[in-house]
Amino acid sequence: MKKNVGSLLALYPTPVTVIGAMNGEKPTWTLVAHVGIIGHDRVLVSLAAPHFINGRIKETKKLSINLVNEEMLPYVDYVGSVSGAKTDKSAVFAYDLGDAGAPVIRSSPLTLECSVEDVYNTPNFESFICTIDNTYVAEEHLNEKGKIDYDTLKPVLFEFPTYQYLKTGEVIGKCLTLKKTPEEVGGGRK
Repeated sequence: MKKNVGSLLALYPTPVTVIGAMNGEKPTWTLVAHVGIIGHDRVLVSLAAPHFINGRIKETKKLSINLVNEEMLPYVDYVGSVSGAKTDKSAVFAYDLGDAGAPVIRSSPLTLECSVEDVYNTPNFESFICTIDNTYVAEEHLNEKGKIDYDTLKPVLFEFPTYQYLKTGEVIGKCLTLKKTPEEVGGGRK
């Protein structure tokens, strides 16, 4: 029997990302682990309302979502621990401007450059609903068919209740290729 432990946000781990936006002529960055897919053509980035970067995102209607690998982690942790209102974080990462105008971190293995379509407000949070303008991937993380290879990319994950960073692990199966019926796996009701 499962125990009811209350109303907890327990959908972890989630990917660690650095969100980038332009602050005038310079980028600003922040660590975000509350990102998600809300359809085949939309992503969501949820930020605490007081974050400095929120105003820059609302002003430009552009942001980048930069996946994090293990080598980036010390820099990523730093940009998540200081406020852009008090600290110029523009020089933390080497970057290029993407084709749509959002800053793209060069060392990130994968970056989504996005346009903000809407902002969904909840108490103390602003969630940016975005379309994906461009996806940039380091060539060493593309397979022979030109598809993203997450086995080599190995994004860092975040687990909120204990504030820990996790490594991605081994492949344990291919989706939609395991046994097809309850009878094939030894009956039903597990």
